Amino acid sequence: MSEAKYDPEIKNVLDSFLLKDPMVAPGKMFGYPSYYVNKKLFACVYENGVGIKVPALLANELLGQPGIVPFTPKGRRKMNEWVQINRGHPQEYLKDKKIFQRSVEYVAALAEKG
Repeated sequence: MSEAKYDPEIKNVLDSFLLKDPMVAPGKMFGYPSYYVNKKLFACVYENGVGIKVPALLANELLGQPGIVPFTPKGRRKMNEWVQINRGHPQEYLKDKKIFQRSVEYVAALAEKG
């Protein structure tokens, strides 16, 4: 298996605000830095972007916006409720804090349901 390739600067930026939330725990997913809430994956640094789980309605709203595409890790088919955010510079992910917060809330609610 090849080594996971990702931009460590993106991880540093995400760590700077995601890990301040006591509900968020860092982890790994297939060798990529990832973030969990209630042991459920909600985001991962993937290659030159970030895969993030959001409600389907929000995913549809986000798709097509600059830098936001379907999340298709390792060439797999599009994953429902997942988008990939690709920004030109790691610091630009700070502008996406509301999307990340929505993801945390959504996945936490899913985890509570079982």
